[in-house]
Amino acid sequence: MKAARIYVGVVIILVWGLAPFYWMAVTAFRDPRYTFDTTPWPTHVTLENFSNALSTSNGNNFIRAVINSLIIGGATTSIALVVGIFCAYALSRIDFRFKYMVVGVVLGASMFPVVALVTPLFQFFTNIGWIGSYQAMIIPNISFVLPLTIYTLAAFFAELPWELEEAARIDGAGRFQAFRLVMLPLAAPALFTTAILAFIAAVNEYLLASQLSSDKTEPVTVAIARFSGNDPHVVPYAAIMAAGTIVAIPLVIMVLIFQRRIISGLTAGGVKS
Repeated sequence: MKAARIYVGVVIILVWGLAPFYWMAVTAFRDPRYTFDTTPWPTHVTLENFSNALSTSNGNNFIRAVINSLIIGGATTSIALVVGIFCAYALSRIDFRFKYMVVGVVLGASMFPVVALVTPLFQFFTNIGWIGSYQAMIIPNISFVLPLTIYTLAAFFAELPWELEEAARIDGAGRFQAFRLVMLPLAAPALFTTAILAFIAAVNEYLLASQLSSDKTEPVTVAIARFSGNDPHVVPYAAIMAAGTIVAIPLVIMVLIFQRRIISGLTAGGVKS
């Protein structure tokens, strides 16, 4: 009975998590005239919605929005990872004054509501002429994903054996050399996991991007929300579903391929030896 309850729970969680994506995919392949058909499997299958999503005839530029998201997500992830590595190493391996105050500041930054930053950032970036630029979205995104990066890596660095670093120091390596040559390679699973999670978080950001971007720099989340069809008074739900499917499928495939690395990175440092 216990095993049966576990399997039932797993099935419920899978249905709860995958049902929205499944319905999005079903609607994406359905004829626009049957968008609101409640049949739970694909009917009136067509690729017209994908063609409409990729078309620029109605003022949509989905491909450019995808490229913008890759630029914003890639830059955010790269900078947050570089800064987060050094911060996490310092917090987990070095004792210094006000260490726990720094940890508290990082925690506070992760809990700060995004909606409270929209107006101040909009005003500030307007004053310096950054509205509609990539940096107007990359810099706030860094502040959102950096706490995740620091906490994930700090937990991993804290559980790495001190003896490895001490042995490198005894052999003549400096602190930075020991970090670069010994500790950093061992942290590869955690780095990989953190990079994926940070990238997904940056790409999924919508609220700030909707206010700080322009037509040329808007990411895919904003572009999909602003989709327009042949009739300006009708929301093109089917094309929106198709665009969402195009964006979601590569992320799902990436997570499925690298799921073992992601799990190993998330659980690394979770159990003390």
